[in-house]
Amino acid sequence: MDRANQVLAQGIPHGVRNTYRALAEHHNVARSTLHDRAHGKRSKEEKAQSQQYLTPCEEKAIVNFLLQMAEFGQPVRIKHIPSLAFIIARQRSTNKPAKPPGKNWARAFEKRHPEIKARKSTALDWDRYNIYDKVVNWFDVIGKVLQDQTILPENVYNMDETGVMLSMLDSVKVLVGKDDLRSYRGARVKRTVVTAIECISADGRYLDPMIIWPASTHRANWTTFPTPGWHYAYSESGYTDSKISLEWLKRIFDPQTKEQANGKPRVLICDGFGTHETLEILEFCFENSILLCRLPSHTSHKLQPCDIAAFAPLKAAYRDQVERLERGGIGTIGKQHFTYLYSPARERAFTERNILAGWKASGLYPFNPDKILTDIPKPAAGPTVAKPTIPTLRTCEIDSCPQGEIVHTPVTPGALTSLHNLIKEDTYAEDEMSKQRLQRHIQKFANAAQTCFAERALQRQQIHFLRKVNNEARVRRSTRSLVIGTAKVMSYEDLEEARKKRAEKDAAKAKGKEKRGRKRKSDASETDAIGPEAKVARMSEELEPLRAPVPSVQAVPVARMY
Repeated sequence: MDRANQVLAQGIPHGVRNTYRALAEHHNVARSTLHDRAHGKRSKEEKAQSQQYLTPCEEKAIVNFLLQMAEFGQPVRIKHIPSLAFIIARQRSTNKPAKPPGKNWARAFEKRHPEIKARKSTALDWDRYNIYDKVVNWFDVIGKVLQDQTILPENVYNMDETGVMLSMLDSVKVLVGKDDLRSYRGARVKRTVVTAIECISADGRYLDPMIIWPASTHRANWTTFPTPGWHYAYSESGYTDSKISLEWLKRIFDPQTKEQANGKPRVLICDGFGTHETLEILEFCFENSILLCRLPSHTSHKLQPCDIAAFAPLKAAYRDQVERLERGGIGTIGKQHFTYLYSPARERAFTERNILAGWKASGLYPFNPDKILTDIPKPAAGPTVAKPTIPTLRTCEIDSCPQGEIVHTPVTPGALTSLHNLIKEDTYAEDEMSKQRLQRHIQKFANAAQTCFAERALQRQQIHFLRKVNNEARVRRSTRSLVIGTAKVMSYEDLEEARKKRAEKDAAKAKGKEKRGRKRKSDASETDAIGPEAKVARMSEELEPLRAPVPSVQAVPVARMY
């Protein structure tokens, strides 16, 4: 409803003449606009709404549905919004079949509704999503540690492992000839991952790394590039283990930080990986005044300085080095090239600015828990799911709605009843103002019906989708994991036939067990029916034929021994 319609709905104020000019001057509205609205001429906005794919009420239902799904943690993608509009349009009772909206409808829909906006959403594990309580507890614990006067920033460290793929380049922007249609560039891909253990301090320093080769031995050509102070280890998986973690503490962390600490305690923050908390590691830390602070599970992407600001530029710099080497004519990047590429990448990425930015972004230095907590959704207050906050139109009750006040589209049963009562009151009125008000009330009633039907269509579609998923999951859960074939390759038809044979075999086996069980029960019942004396007699008769005559034993002289 535009401004002119609102002025007409409010009626003639006290002390204002009953003319369009006086009413327009009083409300600062164009006289011609008031005249046109009073005689049924629609505004440009209303004309555009009549030509839209959905009515404003139906679009409002989609907006509420989108906000509800976003509140549940399952926001709807923009590409799926036209299908929601088509679901609503399809349930209308029109002669011609509904067509899907155009390709630009979703963008125009977003512009028409400022309460929603497009945003890039990254998939995140639910374990990493509900971490508010863990983060609060972490800052309570680490805050007490960092507030200790003996803990200095230069003695606070963060250690973490990162995997570096030997050769895996990203997409980049390049300048080529205007007639060159190629969208690719030649490169060798080597997906072997080498692990590096890195450690940074809260004052902007970084320690020498430990490189873990995915191998079972050390090779001479892997370390031809001079890297004094670096240490190297190997494991079959290429990842760290408890022994390597202990050696890192003894060979790298303790020697390179002991002199800096000068007898004061050192704080080492690490993730909750199990290899960081063995008995040997805890004993070594206790003996050398090292406070080992373990991050809560699934929180390293928010709380670990290395993950936040150090490793991303490190890997970007490493890829730049790989690309530079490939431009020099090296075809395949191997382990023998790693130290030559990784060393300059570390120097380029581990700047004091990047390291300090990681500590600041993690809320540790300077200590600021709100920097992290403001970006993490709070859990629900109770065990029940919180009702999503969905913006709705203002409702109007019969007792608090004078005849001159604008009535909005009802969204509750009580508001709908109030609107119905207003319609009945205006039906018996004969003045022109009551007739105009009656038309507006009927329109609001129709808008409420449209909203209700649109929401019902969306909810029915959602229920149908959830039921389909549940039925498929029910079949999957009811099927046991049985061996139905040992061939290397089997077609779907072969699998179905093998599954059928296995089911028949199991059914026959179960039937045989049932028959044997019935036979045992029948034998037992017959035995119970026979009396104890007859039972003993029958047993003696059955055992009698088995008895054989025992020959008489003659006396044999036995020599006595004195």
